[in-house]
Amino acid sequence: MSSLSVASRKPVLADLVPGSLVRDLTLVVSGAAFTGLAAQVVFPVPGSPVPMTGQTFAALLVGTALGWQRGGAAMLLYLLAGAAGVPWFNNGSSGLFGASAGYIIGFVFAAALVGALAARGADRTPMRTAGTMVLGNLAIYAVGLPWLMASAGLDLAGGLEKGLVPFLLGDAMKIALAAGLLPAAWALVRRVRKES
Repeated sequence: MSSLSVASRKPVLADLVPGSLVRDLTLVVSGAAFTGLAAQVVFPVPGSPVPMTGQTFAALLVGTALGWQRGGAAMLLYLLAGAAGVPWFNNGSSGLFGASAGYIIGFVFAAALVGALAARGADRTPMRTAGTMVLGNLAIYAVGLPWLMASAGLDLAGGLEKGLVPFLLGDAMKIALAAGLLPAAWALVRRVRKES
């Protein structure tokens, strides 16, 4: 690893929690559980086999707050446990099949991506956080959309119509929420450190 890459790494929010291995395991399990809880916030999307849920927001928030390794591990745990039968996918479902499965696989890549960007300070301002969340959403769609198209027998136009366009407004709202929450958390950290 070069000295440049080490010097450019900034702490992510999880790095501020004291501890090491036990802390990391707790954060990974908590991140997966938080995503499972957020998956139960479900809004059916008319004409789409994929519902809108809170799990995309949770996956990106977990990735950003925990960093690429812990965030990616949390989403991998979420994926593997759900595939093995833990009923924490949307509507209490489990198993890695159906139109939504590709999006869930995409969470692993998205969490790692936004976590890596957060380690470069991409979660410190609203604009940078919004850009980070957009890239995370693109990573989810890069896996989820082809899976949806294959599982539902859709062409590209049908995939975009059923698996992307109906979700853009919800994604924008989730991005706006994250762009407020994460920089606010960092502002609080700076204030606490200043007062110490």
